[in-house]
Amino acid sequence: MQAAAMDPAEEPPSILWGLDPLFSAFVRLYVRDILQMAESTQVPGIYFYNLHPVYKVDVLGTVVYKRERDDFFCYGVDDGTAVINCLCWKSDELKTEDPPVADSSRGAPGGFNLLKELKELRRTQQEHHRLEIGELVRVRGKVKTSRHQREITASIYYKVNDPVMSEQISWMMELPQLYREFYDKRLQLEPDAVGNSLHRAKNMIKDFLEKKSVSRFRPHDVQDVLLPLISAQPHSSPADQEVAGPSAGPSAGPSAGQQLRQLLKEALQVLQDDGFVYRRVKSQDEVFLVTTRDKDLLMAVQDVIREDSKREKYAEKGCHVLHILSAVRQRFSLNVSRAALELVLSSLECSSDIISPSDQHYIAV
Repeated sequence: MQAAAMDPAEEPPSILWGLDPLFSAFVRLYVRDILQMAESTQVPGIYFYNLHPVYKVDVLGTVVYKRERDDFFCYGVDDGTAVINCLCWKSDELKTEDPPVADSSRGAPGGFNLLKELKELRRTQQEHHRLEIGELVRVRGKVKTSRHQREITASIYYKVNDPVMSEQISWMMELPQLYREFYDKRLQLEPDAVGNSLHRAKNMIKDFLEKKSVSRFRPHDVQDVLLPLISAQPHSSPADQEVAGPSAGPSAGPSAGQQLRQLLKEALQVLQDDGFVYRRVKSQDEVFLVTTRDKDLLMAVQDVIREDSKREKYAEKGCHVLHILSAVRQRFSLNVSRAALELVLSSLECSSDIISPSDQHYIAV
């Protein structure tokens, strides 16, 4: 596989990587994504998934091939999405010869033989680290690219005994949730690092709506909430006006009112993208609804799940989130986004109105 390089224009500065909690963690990723991650142009050995800096990963898969050398094992691990080489260095116990077994008559009273027990313990350790094709292995280690091949240099690896596949099922259910909540959301480094006003504006509006228990509003209802952000911005000094010249007029940039309206527009758009608010009908009368407080939307989603989960097609597994989204858009509003729907589903699930028998599937209680 030819290693991809990160576009220098998109790559975040290395000084900010530590702000991402994934940077110091063993990130559980699909092997397919590990193979496709782009490598940093600033620091070799650092890779990016959706702008998250990654250099340590955690994988669970089946051994599909093996190769042994004096100092290491090389296992091909398949997690169902792709296969990756895992370089597993042998410990000193695996390299040394087994000690000779002493005569049992020299053991302690009761038949206990220390050397024999040590040999048995070493044999158990070797069995735990010597894997055969078809066995399940978990590997944690650093990602590296060697001879244009992406591989993992293991710091920890061990055979997983999973006769009823409980470990694999748990793993397969946990990964999609991690992707949704963390990996597929780009980390916004600017807000906390340099005080991004848009991020602050979004939080100020969100806090105001939650504190006042607002269910519907118009932009001018929350406009004054952002006034502190506009008044806190530096104004042009007389020296700046002299540099701008008389032709620039009293104000070379947008007025405070224009800045306020633009900031409000952008903040409301971010809240819509997050699904926190939505507009049921797009008209000149801009009415925004707080998603989880809109009783009509909650009832519409609940009715869709209640009615369709009775059908034979969805009776066992439940209605998929995309099916629910399509039905809600047809019966209620075309402007309901998936992000808004997921907030509604989470709210209904917390109130025990619906349950999720499997990932992204829901049935009515």
